Amino acid sequence: MQKLLIIILGFSTLFFTGCASDRIADHISERLPWVYKIDVQQGNVITQEQVDLLRPGMEQRQVQHILGTPLVTDPFHPQRWDYPYQFKPGGKEPETTRLTVFFEEGRLQRTEGHLHPRPDAAPVDPVSRQMTVTVPEQEHQSQGLIPRFWRWITRQNK
Repeated sequence: MQKLLIIILGFSTLFFTGCASDRIADHISERLPWVYKIDVQQGNVITQEQVDLLRPGMEQRQVQHILGTPLVTDPFHPQRWDYPYQFKPGGKEPETTRLTVFFEEGRLQRTEGHLHPRPDAAPVDPVSRQMTVTVPEQEHQSQGLIPRFWRWITRQNK
């Protein structure tokens, strides 16, 4: 009888400790400075540069190309797209931003939230953002069996 009581007491202790472990772990990690807490990002990262590209009258596909796929699309309000974002640095208070775009007949009507298009922002020329990268030729330092065989088959004498 005593062994049964000890076993039941042991299992119940483990069970109830497991249920409270999240609160205990958070409390302990706050008190111990060497415990690492990761930065958590959730949602769509929207920059002011992206929002400045928005113009009233844009089509939905153009807005989606600039901002990306909306995180929240309400089936009851298909003309409204929400772009929430939350950044929680490890052990600190979260920073939350939100952008909501509204459409009327498939065209951008207005935006709401923390970021707004600046009327004085100059449109960005997509050509000026292009970059040319020159990749140098690869040197054949590795003289393994397969590369040598391939060069022999293709008659490359390098």
